[in-house]
Amino acid sequence: MRIEQARQLARKWVLEEGAALPGFDGAFLTGSALWADPGDELPPTSDVDVTLIAGPAAHLGKFLYEGTLLEVSAISGLGSPHEVLSDYHLAGSLHLPGVLADPSGRLGELQRVVARDFAERPWILARCTNAMDRVRGWINGMDESAPLPDQVNSWLFGTGVTAHVLLVAALRNPTVRRRYADVRELLAEHGRLDHYENLLDLLGCRHLDAARVEWHLAALERVFDAAAPVRAPSYRFASDITEVARPVAIDGTRELVRQGLHREAVFWLVATYARALAKRAAAGESGYEDGLLELLADLGAETFADRRHRGDLVLTALPGLWQTAMALC
Repeated sequence: MRIEQARQLARKWVLEEGAALPGFDGAFLTGSALWADPGDELPPTSDVDVTLIAGPAAHLGKFLYEGTLLEVSAISGLGSPHEVLSDYHLAGSLHLPGVLADPSGRLGELQRVVARDFAERPWILARCTNAMDRVRGWINGMDESAPLPDQVNSWLFGTGVTAHVLLVAALRNPTVRRRYADVRELLAEHGRLDHYENLLDLLGCRHLDAARVEWHLAALERVFDAAAPVRAPSYRFASDITEVARPVAIDGTRELVRQGLHREAVFWLVATYARALAKRAAAGESGYEDGLLELLADLGAETFADRRHRGDLVLTALPGLWQTAMALC
């Protein structure tokens, strides 16, 4: 299926079903299906991200619609153009013509302003600052009393947003699963792969070889298969750990490994492992923690003290990261 066909399917779902959800006031595309060329093929390892302006009940997660995997999330509203232009996720979603529904007309008007001003340097700097603040927020929010998956996510996403800082500076898509692969490509274009190795050092995976990553992926498959059929409606990311989401969660990781990007696969490997355990925990089930701990040990992040230390390394690296970002924008 072409990207444009996938976009039209998303629009059809919004108009036929999304618009009936409580508080609906518009919808727009986000993610790779927005940034990609309309004539490109939609990879089987990708979904189509849709954001609704609606009530919290409209957060539906991942589901199949006419053979295409949609991921539908919801936000209560959008701020002023200045607020949107300063938010790297919102601005990245609204600087391209991806509005799917706009009953009030405000969303289209906002999109036009964001598209016009998106590449202006003051707004690039504002969004880089927004990404840097998110790094600090995740790292400083680490809580030793939290469940293991939550502890891991605070460290992991705080570390992983360092890649977003650079992608945002260069006006690239701050993608989720492929963030390290994309930032590697960006820094290679600028002859700065030494900076890329530093990012991998912060994640702790610079030294990992493909065989070891494949070993961890096999362990992840086992916990994923144990978590996929579990019902956990209270867990926000439950739909990410289901059989229909397997192409993104498992096959997408394997695709990176097969492309020789095994180190780049580690971020999503850890994130998926944590989500699988969190889903099982939300349903009152336990087990499989040893596999995640072994993966974390390979990254130097097995204990809370380890993760706190690695988080401090990330915070220490931020001035240098900012300098690299400024050289890209």
